[in-house]
Amino acid sequence: MNEKALRRRQLVRALGSGAAACGVSQLLGWSAALADGPRRLFVREDRFGRIFPRLPAFAEPSSALRAALLDLGKPGGVLDAKDDLSAGPVALIVDPALRTNNPDNTTHTAGTTFMGQFMDHDMTFDLSSALGVPTEPEEAPNARTPAFDLDSVYGGGPAKNPQLYDSRGLRLRLESGGLFEDLPRSPRGTAIIPDPRNDENLMIAGLHAAFLLFHNKVVEHLAKRPHPGHADELFRTARQLTTWHYHWLIVHEFLPLFVGQELVDEVLYRGRKYYRPHGAVFIPVEFQGAAYRFGHSLVRPSYRANLAGDNGAAFFGMIFDPAGEGAADPVDLRGGARAPRRFIGWQTFFDFGDGNVKPNKLIDAKISTPLFHLPLGAIATGDAPTSLPQRNLLRQVTWSLPCGQALAREMRADVLGAEDLDELSGYGLGLETSTPLWYYVLKEAALLAGGRTLGPVGARIVGEVIIGLLEHDRHSYLSAWPLWRPTLPDRRGNVTGEFCMVDFLSFARVDPASRGQ
Repeated sequence: MNEKALRRRQLVRALGSGAAACGVSQLLGWSAALADGPRRLFVREDRFGRIFPRLPAFAEPSSALRAALLDLGKPGGVLDAKDDLSAGPVALIVDPALRTNNPDNTTHTAGTTFMGQFMDHDMTFDLSSALGVPTEPEEAPNARTPAFDLDSVYGGGPAKNPQLYDSRGLRLRLESGGLFEDLPRSPRGTAIIPDPRNDENLMIAGLHAAFLLFHNKVVEHLAKRPHPGHADELFRTARQLTTWHYHWLIVHEFLPLFVGQELVDEVLYRGRKYYRPHGAVFIPVEFQGAAYRFGHSLVRPSYRANLAGDNGAAFFGMIFDPAGEGAADPVDLRGGARAPRRFIGWQTFFDFGDGNVKPNKLIDAKISTPLFHLPLGAIATGDAPTSLPQRNLLRQVTWSLPCGQALAREMRADVLGAEDLDELSGYGLGLETSTPLWYYVLKEAALLAGGRTLGPVGARIVGEVIIGLLEHDRHSYLSAWPLWRPTLPDRRGNVTGEFCMVDFLSFARVDPASRGQ
């Protein structure tokens, strides 16, 4: 199907599907809710929900199950990539022999991980549910709006959160870390941003700062028009343009990297099969607690933050290193600190064509060793355990998530056999045939998609939820104007209707050329 026909179909779907489906979906939702007993299908936007409310949990909670999950996710356990941290951050990047358990994904660049993290922080934030304690999703508040509306950047807007803005309420506040941009910070170094998680590490903080700059550059761009309008109108237009270009990047660049272009096209043009909210849109726990946590598998143990920020030399660091605890300028890449070298040179993370970009790692069931020892400051709730895999596995119990095999059968997808998950058989709990969903998603990505994208279960959940959130948001371009194309200039100064991440960073003027690098 050619692009013109595809866009026509999008437009027809956008105009015709919403209102017509409303009454029917309410009726179906009511009938399903009556049949389902205690699990509700009607969910408020500020709560979590389920896509598959009738599927049972992968296992009954017990002390034996908790012990097994903690063992599976412990440092040195099955999930640990066992990186040789003593080799140092540089060797872990440049020596292929040290990456045997963290192989390269040459279809992704290193920045894909952190754009995925930024997207996550823009749509979901669970601060109340307890790890490993069964909780109904409808009882757990989501502190973010279930939309890609950049509330993690804009907060409640200039009127509600004036601390985020300049005196006119037009531009977002930004400060300098010495050499280049930094998030605005309190005297104690705490970032003044709507979501503290966007200061967890140097890369996500740098990306948040790039969004601040992008918005401010859009304001400047619009102000050059003959009739830019009143300040309120100028701000609203700048926010919409920023948000719509962000949406374009999600649909056309990042979601295909996560799930594959073929599935993106199928969901866009044939519709969603499983994520079909009845009434209010919500974040499903199958997505929040399992499938979208595939991004943790992408994280490398170390990165090159920039090329020349460390007294003229490149700044390399572990993503987290206990030696950085409490330091004003930590040796690692944790957030929450300001120093001249603590900025991101984006040519490492996205491809500007200068040969400096680094690849991501494959999606698999091997997690970089530093993620088994998180600093408490990188945990939003500030509590143990500090092993990220243990936290993810306990989250499967929190939400009573179904096993991956059940979802594969529900979707009529290839089902991993017990022999594919034999490492779980030693626990004597049947986890090899009823596998925690997060673990299953990682394994099927590695076995069925070569680790380049998610496998059939994970990809379907992630693809449908991300596209569904955009389609249900009446302010998104995909809902409001499906034929829209980017209107801002690319990195060469041309308005072509195409736009990618390097164009975004160039427009924000955080690209290598703008910094003389």
